[in-house]
Amino acid sequence: MDLRIGIIGFGMRGTELTREAHRPGSGSHVAAVCEVSERGRAAAASAYPDALITADLDELLAHDLDAAMVFTPDDMHARTVIPALDAGLAVFSEKPLATSIADCDAILEAAHRNKSRLYVGHNMRHMPVVTLMRDIIARGTIGEVKAVWCRHFVGHGGDYYFKDWHAERSKSVGMLLQKGAHDIDVIHWLAGRYTTQVQAMGELAVYGDVTDRRDRSGELMGDWFSVDNWPPTAQTGLNPVIDIEDISQVNMRLGGGVLASYEQCHFTPDYWRNYTVIGTHGRLENFGDESGSEVGVWTHRLRGSGSPDETHVVPDAAGGHGGADALMIEEFLRFAREGGPTTTSPVAARNAVATGVVATQSLRGRGETLAIPPIDADIAAYFDADHSVRTAP
Repeated sequence: MDLRIGIIGFGMRGTELTREAHRPGSGSHVAAVCEVSERGRAAAASAYPDALITADLDELLAHDLDAAMVFTPDDMHARTVIPALDAGLAVFSEKPLATSIADCDAILEAAHRNKSRLYVGHNMRHMPVVTLMRDIIARGTIGEVKAVWCRHFVGHGGDYYFKDWHAERSKSVGMLLQKGAHDIDVIHWLAGRYTTQVQAMGELAVYGDVTDRRDRSGELMGDWFSVDNWPPTAQTGLNPVIDIEDISQVNMRLGGGVLASYEQCHFTPDYWRNYTVIGTHGRLENFGDESGSEVGVWTHRLRGSGSPDETHVVPDAAGGHGGADALMIEEFLRFAREGGPTTTSPVAARNAVATGVVATQSLRGRGETLAIPPIDADIAAYFDADHSVRTAP
């Protein structure tokens, strides 16, 4: 019998991942959609004519469902995920898990209290470039990890994050959380440790000076995105309120003395991530993050720069984010039906948010070093034992 899925929020990301989950007659189908916008409800009705379409969350949760997938704006996750968990559904929450540590902890507590299955959509744990680097590390090729550096060139930043609610700190907190949660989670995963202290700096260096603004209520990112929107200073129709940073960097101390850094810039011409992982026996670095890109591994001393001792090609994969989206949804559907270990981790998702939140506090303060509040030990033990692959503290 098909897994009956309710979709909560039907925006850009919701439509993409919902298509992956809708497999009528083959294991799962969309049975209901809750969307507050008239445009979104019309799109959902067109895509899923046999589904219940509603603007009322209670009506969706009262429907005959097995699972829910949440794609609301980030600051609304707790208000939608927790009722779904309370209803006993297996829940997929888009990342970041929430926009505050308190909301993350409340979500995890609800899953623990109800013994409901919670899955957080950190799709980068399924990206071929990331799994390739993880496998090289796991084989011991570069020894024990001691440092992870990540530079994120966000070439689409002006279109993705500065023309709607993402540009407002009251809704997104900032890009070290909203965008950085991806890479912070990967840093934790590659290092096998969570962040314990952060120190950050950042600026609104470019988009704050762009005066062409407009309210885009009712629009979606696909309505305005174009690679022809260049240079960044010539962007048009930015969000009326922009009070987040468009360039930022954070230093992190992880458990076990591992050091990490993360830098992101939203006005670069290129769009990709570069990771360097340094261990006691060598280092690795990716050049490009799509299929066909390369990961170099150095394991011998050189007098200067030189070719890597090993070169690994990122394998081909079909679908969004290098095939990661399809793999992630496949794992969620299996988890919703059967439970068991998952590559993603609710505890890790919480700790990625906590790192982003506290780093933003440092950035907007005096750049001081701040501690990350630990998660409740009983909650962490519950998820580590019953839900997901463990990442060491």
